[in-house]
Amino acid sequence: MKKIKYILIVLSGALTMTSCDSSELELSNPNTLSPETFFKTEAQVQSAVNASYANLQTRGLYGRNLFFAMDLMGHDALGNPQLEGNKKPFQDFSFNAGNDIIQYYWESCYIGISRANFVLDNEAKINALPNAVLSQEKKNKYLGEAHFLRAYYYFLLVKRFGDLPIYKTGTIIGNARSPKAEVYALIEEDLVFASQNLLPKTSEAAGRANKEAAYAQLGKVLLYQKKYNEALAALNNVTSYSLEDKGSFYNNFMEETEHGRESIFEIEFDEKNGTGDQWGAAGDSQGTGFEESTLRGQEYGNLSWYNVYPSDDLLDSYEVGDNRFGDTFYVPGSSYLKGTKVMVASDFTTSAGIRRAGWKKYQNYYDREDEATRSSINFKVMRYADVLLMKAECENQRDGGSQTAAIAYIKEVRDRANLTTNITASKDAVFAAIVHERQVEFAGEQSRFDDIIRWGIASTVLQGTGFTAGKSELWPIPNRETSSNPKIKPSDNNPGY
Repeated sequence: MKKIKYILIVLSGALTMTSCDSSELELSNPNTLSPETFFKTEAQVQSAVNASYANLQTRGLYGRNLFFAMDLMGHDALGNPQLEGNKKPFQDFSFNAGNDIIQYYWESCYIGISRANFVLDNEAKINALPNAVLSQEKKNKYLGEAHFLRAYYYFLLVKRFGDLPIYKTGTIIGNARSPKAEVYALIEEDLVFASQNLLPKTSEAAGRANKEAAYAQLGKVLLYQKKYNEALAALNNVTSYSLEDKGSFYNNFMEETEHGRESIFEIEFDEKNGTGDQWGAAGDSQGTGFEESTLRGQEYGNLSWYNVYPSDDLLDSYEVGDNRFGDTFYVPGSSYLKGTKVMVASDFTTSAGIRRAGWKKYQNYYDREDEATRSSINFKVMRYADVLLMKAECENQRDGGSQTAAIAYIKEVRDRANLTTNITASKDAVFAAIVHERQVEFAGEQSRFDDIIRWGIASTVLQGTGFTAGKSELWPIPNRETSSNPKIKPSDNNPGY
């Protein structure tokens, strides 16, 4: 699968990134671009848009830190003794405003927003291009991508920090925090624009945001705000997708089967495109170098660093016969390396003893004996299974909704897992089924913590972990922001920090 490659361009003091694969996204000589010639060709417009994707690959986000923080907070994963000190606080909720993972997450998102704003600030220039240079359909779709990505970065931020500074242009002046309702309003506005202007899946290149991805993300954003009717309407527009076949669940987590029929939006990685800046300072949040690989495989691999392991609570949540278990975890007896080797108990050894399991999702052991330090496996931000379970939740929660329809959506997911479905058609029973299905379907996909927070059950689920209601739902605004932005003082931070 061809993937996106990012190359550094410096333009008028603003860092942007070009993107190319060997066909549609190829740029002949991007380093010749200048302020006088920029936004004069389709390649230049595309380069500016592709810049906004680059920050998703940073170590502040999907390159490294995001999956640690989210899986540990949701207690999908627990840390082995060697887990680094800056990551351990996410397991027991002892993090503070000085944590560098929180800082890089914040910066990665806001740099991504700035790059999207760079495109949107030049909307008039883009629209002024002759149609012979760039058709109106493509102008609209590139602007739609910028709106989609800005919305996605703000969604990552609002879930973690609540009230936020809002930037709709490329200004460098620090803004005060706006209420999260206003942040959500901007996210919705961006996604509505994106859904109306992006190309459909059938017309768009793999790796780029499309119309269905915008509707899926809009549905999720509305669901998080409990706008169930509006969310369902958006999700009903997600067509042209289906679940992977029964027995093919693992296709969602291998490199060779990326952009499959279930995958709606992915974060792109390909180590062949360059990893020279993987450990450089720019990799933390700036997205300005060659960091086309993720460290997920090395970090989680039980034959590699094995920094985290699946929690007992998660392992015990799977029903007998659920074929997702064997596609999510390695246990003693699991085969790997194209079926030529078998895991044994000693393969799960740590200084704290032998663990019950290791992670299989997003691991390269299916065709590698060692993870090394690089992985090209894309992250699935949105799968069709998520759409089905969100539609079930909307039906179950909305006034006048249908539990029968909700159960049908759940059944579609369970059928693929080789499970029977016997759910009482009551609101409480359907909700309990949704909670269960989301836990086992999206294990290790950074979903659990957000789910239990929005459902209001985190205090119960995370009892005894260090989670403090009224504080731990949010992260603190990082010290670097409160020390450099005069409109956000340390005293303006979230409760408890």
